[in-house]
Amino acid sequence: MKKISIISILSVLVIPAFAQTEVKDLYGDPANIQSATAPTANTPQVAEQQLDAQQIKDKSVDSKEITEQKIEEPKVEEKKTVKQTKKSPEKKDVQQEQQIATSKVEEQKFETKSNPNAKFPNGLQFGLGVSPTSGLNAFVGYNNKKFDSFWWKRFGVRLDFASYSPIKNRLNRSINNSIGNEGIKIDDNLKINNVAINAKHVGALVDFYPFGDTWFLGGLRVSGGYMTGNLDLNADILGTKKLGEIEFELGGRKYKYDGDTMRGKSNVNWKYSGPYLGTGFDLGIFRGFKLYMDAGVVFTDNHAKVNLDVPITSDLKDITSGTPQAITGAIETKFEEAKAKALAEAQSEMDKVNYYPIVKLGFMYRF
Repeated sequence: MKKISIISILSVLVIPAFAQTEVKDLYGDPANIQSATAPTANTPQVAEQQLDAQQIKDKSVDSKEITEQKIEEPKVEEKKTVKQTKKSPEKKDVQQEQQIATSKVEEQKFETKSNPNAKFPNGLQFGLGVSPTSGLNAFVGYNNKKFDSFWWKRFGVRLDFASYSPIKNRLNRSINNSIGNEGIKIDDNLKINNVAINAKHVGALVDFYPFGDTWFLGGLRVSGGYMTGNLDLNADILGTKKLGEIEFELGGRKYKYDGDTMRGKSNVNWKYSGPYLGTGFDLGIFRGFKLYMDAGVVFTDNHAKVNLDVPITSDLKDITSGTPQAITGAIETKFEEAKAKALAEAQSEMDKVNYYPIVKLGFMYRF
């Protein structure tokens, strides 16, 4: 055991030393090997490596500076724009731009689905015509046939008004010229002349077009609303001896004028108001021009008032008994009673009329 141990120890110590000696013989000293294989600072390889490293370093520095400039440049521009906005004193321009923007928003409220570029909606309409029962007629309203809605294109509204005032004098002259000197005969020796008419009305109407925008039938409408107005009709009752004896009967009694002429006055005044119902038609001519017609009635509880004035003069005689008697005392009382009774009968007939006719014809334009 002791021999083996000593041999073992010797082999451990001797073999590495021998191996190291062989390595030195083959390759030399290990320190010298490392120094020989490591490149020195003065060799071309090291210089080339150092140049490449320097270029990479320079590129990284340049890219970093460019990145910092890109980050900083917008900030500078933003500061400039902020300063310029603060320095600009043109507040009026800003207000004008706000006003223009507001007006554009308001204009867009009037745009329709069918024509969104229109500044004003299609359907605004004006009309001008005549009415034999109300005078010179005019209206302003709205009805848009281009609406996409089934109902909206079938409805319209109008503010309607008429008056004889602008044409009253010319119209009355025309009427009396057409009547002539003969007038309108009531009896063989009585006639009506000097006719004077004055009338007016104003109303708000809703129009319904059942056929919408269907070509020819699209102009047919039914109208309803409310109207108020007035009719005033005056005329002279004239009797002349040229036509014979001026005689008339009133309340069962007979009267006669001994003079050459007799003049009386009649008056009908009708102040009406109530719901209106009628129909009409818009007939297209060209572009937006149309011919319009309306016919309807105003239902009213206000009735026409009738008045008759037969003057009592010295020429008027009561001939009921065969002997001419002056209209005085009891005879005058009977005459007034008979006249009041005749007016009451005429008024009762007028009270049966509960509607006032409205007829209109003219031209209109729809935008």
